[in-house]
Amino acid sequence: MALNIIAVDDHTVALTGTAALLERFSNFALVGSFQSVDDACHFVTEDSAHTVDLVMLDLRLADGSDPYTNVKRFQELGIPALIFSSLVSPYLTRRALNAGAAGILEKTATAEDIAEAIMTVCKGDTYATADWASIIDSDPFLGAVDLSPRQLEVLELYASGESAKQVASAIGLSTETVQDYLNRIRKKYAQAGRPANTKVDMYRRAQEDGYLPGPFGY
Repeated sequence: MALNIIAVDDHTVALTGTAALLERFSNFALVGSFQSVDDACHFVTEDSAHTVDLVMLDLRLADGSDPYTNVKRFQELGIPALIFSSLVSPYLTRRALNAGAAGILEKTATAEDIAEAIMTVCKGDTYATADWASIIDSDPFLGAVDLSPRQLEVLELYASGESAKQVASAIGLSTETVQDYLNRIRKKYAQAGRPANTKVDMYRRAQEDGYLPGPFGY
């Protein structure tokens, strides 16, 4: 039985190339090509008559969506993400890896490497390459404080300038709960020897750890 694959890339030429490449393998079936994650997720949840085994996902999309969020959205649907990109942005690549992407491939990869990556990921394993190792080894954020997804969401909004009340309204929590999250975040940074007592401190820590773009990001 063929593995059902979808592709997400905002360039039509790239999607066409992916389709042509997968046609070379009888055990792969490209069942959908999309230029946004929203369209791909709608296809999976509403339109598809197929079970989707894997998504080949570009890092940088025209809508500016976050690779971290994109990978997580597919994970919630039970679909592993194989990053298939030029990997020109270490920041975006790290975002995808931090979200749990199951593998990364340069768009210059050979057809055989792509086939191997797809099979590896669909077996439930991680496809780790020299590119992956290089990104990890050169990552200036290896000492980053580990935050839960909700803490990260609060930090990104708050550090970007929103008040605790505005953050609470945006994500459907009480102001008291948001304040509790902020206190826990400050405590984690303090324990790591990297105080984040003020909003400016939090903004700097979020940049340093790659949670927000800045001098250490793009």
